Amino acid sequence: MRFTLTHNCISVLDLERSLKFYEEALGMKEVRRLTDKDGNYILSFIANENATHQIELTWLKDRKEPYNLGDNEIHIGFVTDDYEAALAKHKAMGVVCFENNHFGVYFIEDPDGYWVEIVPKR
Repeated sequence: MRFTLTHNCISVLDLERSLKFYEEALGMKEVRRLTDKDGNYILSFIANENATHQIELTWLKDRKEPYNLGDNEIHIGFVTDDYEAALAKHKAMGVVCFENNHFGVYFIEDPDGYWVEIVPKR
């Protein structure tokens, strides 16, 4: 029996805002969308050209309050081939929320408060 990781799911309040963020910050675009006939939810799967798996953005029609992320210790990680340029871009976007110089990584925060770790290619 074999398993392959395909996606991670995060819940978002404003799907269009999240799609714009992930496209601008990480070059990710919607590759598949699922919804029910009544429009109660939208599942938007996003990826970029380098992706080996996807992020599922889940939007619920009736959800109005922000999601409780607890201590926000869960995050998504990306490797970049140009760490300095990525850091400069994300600083210009105003989305860098934490720099860990000891480990040589930094984090950006999406519109719903999820953290995304950026790691240099090593």
